Amino acid sequence: MNTTETVQDFYARLPHINPSGLSINNAGPGHFNVFTRSSCQHTTFYSRRDFYKVSLVIGTGRLHYADKWIEIDRPALLFSNPMIPYSWEAGSDEQEGWFCLFTEAFVHSQERKETLQDSPLFKVGGTPIFFIDEQQLEEVSFLFKKMMREMNSDYVHKFDLLRNYMHAIIHEAMKMQPAENFEKPVNASSRITSLFLELLERQFPIDTPEAALQLKTANHFAENLSVHVNHLNRSVKEITGKTTTEHISARIVKEAIALLRHTDWNISQIAYSIGFEYPAYFNNFFKKQTGLTPGEARVIPV
Repeated sequence: MNTTETVQDFYARLPHINPSGLSINNAGPGHFNVFTRSSCQHTTFYSRRDFYKVSLVIGTGRLHYADKWIEIDRPALLFSNPMIPYSWEAGSDEQEGWFCLFTEAFVHSQERKETLQDSPLFKVGGTPIFFIDEQQLEEVSFLFKKMMREMNSDYVHKFDLLRNYMHAIIHEAMKMQPAENFEKPVNASSRITSLFLELLERQFPIDTPEAALQLKTANHFAENLSVHVNHLNRSVKEITGKTTTEHISARIVKEAIALLRHTDWNISQIAYSIGFEYPAYFNNFFKKQTGLTPGEARVIPV
């Protein structure tokens, strides 16, 4: 899998769409921009991005998304989030429509703690494609056109308006029925394994002892990926030769060692941050994996 594409990488790959050199924090603590799809490449690499993207796709093509692909043969809304890798292959020469990209910080004020990844449209394991009819196409196109005009305006509160337009598009999509004609690619096991490893790695590094690890078991990952746990386990074992649990345990141990070596957190804080309710459970787990207690690992190389 390719390295995660950042907003900076995106503009470096397509310098012609950001000639004015917009700041990465052009909207206060976050970033927002909107473009016509005619300015983009017809084929993109399969990778995860560190930003959200909402696209109105007018043109044909194929979207590879997580462990699935879907044929786009009519106007559609596409919702992409930073957790899920994807790629696009255009089927027609003419690619019309618009897309906006934005960061999590742009969506929510600092007072709001919920994440956009919890929403039905961006949730991991959800369906990201919504085919739209002529009336919906007209309504969503109108909102994107307003975004384009506002983005180029000097209005001091324009990003508040842009945020409202974006939420209006999201609410329009939430009233629609998602597409359900996804196809499994030949390398479905490889794709779902990559997605599992992305989700696992996404949880690290841990930077505060107050936030406990959320995805700790194969069942947790399967639920978030909307696949049966047996399917996940078979795929991961087939591609990597290791079990899902082995991957999770190894990554937790790696993080635990880093926290023991490079923070002054006590054992209880470290145990809680990596998903153990009681320090004794963490001690037993760590000793089984490394042969050392957490206290010993702080001073003895593992």
